[in-house]
Order: sequence, then C-alpha cells, then structure tokens
Amino acid sequence: MKEKGSAITASQSDKEASAKVSKKFFKQLFQKQTKYATISLKIHTERTPDMKQAFKRFFTLLLCGLLTVSLCAACEEEDSGALDPNLTYYADIVVKDYGKITVQLDPVAAPETVRNFVDLARSGFYDGLTFHRIKTGFVIQGGDPNGNGTGGSGNKIKGEFAANGHSNPISHVRGVISMARAKDYNSASCQFFIVHRDNPGALDGLYAGFGYVTEGMEVVDEICAVARPIDGNGSIPAASQPVIESVTIRTESNG
Repeated sequence: MKEKGSAITASQSDKEASAKVSKKFFKQLFQKQTKYATISLKIHTERTPDMKQAFKRFFTLLLCGLLTVSLCAACEEEDSGALDPNLTYYADIVVKDYGKITVQLDPVAAPETVRNFVDLARSGFYDGLTFHRIKTGFVIQGGDPNGNGTGGSGNKIKGEFAANGHSNPISHVRGVISMARAKDYNSASCQFFIVHRDNPGALDGLYAGFGYVTEGMEVVDEICAVARPIDGNGSIPAASQPVIESVTIRTESNG
C-alpha cells in the first residue's frame, strides 16, 4: 500500500550512512596503524643497523593493522542483518493500551524485507512510533517516524512481489504483515501494514508480504473498532494514533 493515498506507502540509507561511518572508521584505524608502523621503523633504524629486523618489525605492525581492520569489517558484516536459516523469526509488537501482536516472519518469501524489518526492530527504530492509518476491513498501517504516511528510515529496499519480478507466495489475507511503499516499486523503507480482512485482489503481487500474525489478531480487531479516521484513507489524528511501545525480535530453533 502507499504511504500516502489510497494504496499503502513508505520512504537513502541508514545502512548507507552506517557503511560510510564504518568505512571512515576503518580507514582512520588503518591510517593510524600504518603511521605507527612507519614511526616505529624510523626509530628502529636509527637505533640499529639491522635493517632486516627493522623491516620485519614494520611489516609485523602493518599486518596487525590489516588484521584488525579485517576482523572489524567481518564483525560489522555479521551484525548487518544476515538471518540464520536454522531459526524461525518472530516479532512481538506491543501496542500501548491494546496488547501484543505476534508475527512469524517469512524470510523465504521475502528475504530482504525480513532482514530490513529485523534490523530496524533490533535497533529500536519502531519503539514509540504509531499506527497512523486504520481502515476497518482493510489494514492498519504504522512504523512511520513522521506519523502521517510520508516518513522513512533513510533506507529503501527492493519490492519483493510479482509485479517487481520477485515470486512471493504470500497472499494478503487476514493477519498478513506486508510492507508499505510509495509509487516506486523499490521504495519500501520502514512502514508496514497488517491486513484486517482478506484483500488478495487489491494487494497480491503489488506489495511484499513477509509474515503472518500467529497471536493477537484480537488486538488488530480492537484497534480497528476504536479507530475514528478523519478521511476515507483511514488517517488517524496524531493524538489518537495507537502507539507501538516496542517491536521485539525473538527466535526459535527449527530443530
């Protein structure tokens, strides 16, 4: 759906920004290590005529610098969102005054979408955001930092649905969680929606379903029952938007 308008929408890049910071850090770390090795070489050659030993020390320090950078980069890559195929991922969405909605995520159907959602949730991105759009019989939509359907995380992901060349078997029936986006197929960012009632005709093939509610659909029902939209698009006034207290990712072994 589009973030703003009749469909469901969402918002470059937290990841890009993080990558820039990391690259800058690694570059500075390596430069410092190289500078230290060079100074060490100069001091050593001034104190001893043994050039072989001096160069050995220099390259040892340089190698240590490269190893440090490589290990840091490897740790960063490991933390960047790779999902373990031996685990089942769940998201517990706690909505203030309503209760908890538990979603089982499906990284097979939409791997990039699930990784993005897990990364955002683990970073605390969703904590304190709201459901800004509620259309009874259609969807509840949230996760927008602007609270009005126009915001994003700073990162955009590929639209994992048929119209965008990605085979996604998830049909938008009651309880499915899916990504909102703007008109651009690859504009999904952080906003998501949960289907209130079956709507495969309007949504299948155009939006990236990435999981199913396993517990808490009564919470979705109550949110819809209480909502008082101010227009036909389901817009909810800021003061009345249900607050997402937290989104917690947990896992269970497939074994």
